[in-house]
Amino acid sequence: MQYCILAGTEDCRPAFPAGNQSLEAMKKQVIVAIDGPAGSGKSTVARQVARRLGYLYIDTGAMYRAVALWALRTGIALDDLHRLEQLAKQAQIEFVGERILLNGEDVTGAIRGPEVSKAASKVSACGGVRRAMREEQRRIASNHSSVMEGRDIGTVVFPEAQVKVFLDASPEERARRRAAELGVEDKRTVAREMEDRDRRDRTRAEAPLTQAPDADYLDTSCLSREEVEDAILKLVRKRTSN
Repeated sequence: MQYCILAGTEDCRPAFPAGNQSLEAMKKQVIVAIDGPAGSGKSTVARQVARRLGYLYIDTGAMYRAVALWALRTGIALDDLHRLEQLAKQAQIEFVGERILLNGEDVTGAIRGPEVSKAASKVSACGGVRRAMREEQRRIASNHSSVMEGRDIGTVVFPEAQVKVFLDASPEERARRRAAELGVEDKRTVAREMEDRDRRDRTRAEAPLTQAPDADYLDTSCLSREEVEDAILKLVRKRTSN
């Protein structure tokens, strides 16, 4: 099944409670919130878990990357909080299958570049941007059981999520994974950049990266992707069996 989610327009799904949707239907929906730092394996695992469950996969990081890309292209300073917030409110972000569209343009590859990654970390620290994206994330998930990954899903976006997982891994393993993803050999530079990113994410005033008190912690350092997926699926079955 293919989903097309449009953010920032009148076509967005309504916020909770969702229109004519019954309370009984809402109760049947399941939110799987997966948080964790960069390189912990959130995106790959969340996508596969959603596919195996038949749930909607929501890549919140892609939304911030899209806003960051637009800011870079339009020359908006990354410390101009007001203009960044306005940009986030105006951005039309679509998820169409595996593709990500920004204002109708396929930016799937463009948002994964190192410059955009750095900018996204700064953009995501803007409270106005986070609030705009948070509302969109809630609207998107209002009609579907969903697997949503990010850094504040279980703590801020969906504190009521039935399943919360905090994925982590050793700094060395996270740097190795990110370097492999980027196709670079200089792991030390990647490790330094990730350390800076972690510090910004954990110390920002708006929705910092932290483990929800009721989230299950899962260290993925020595686990295969399949083992991580199976562990999360087991938690989903446990939390939703009743």
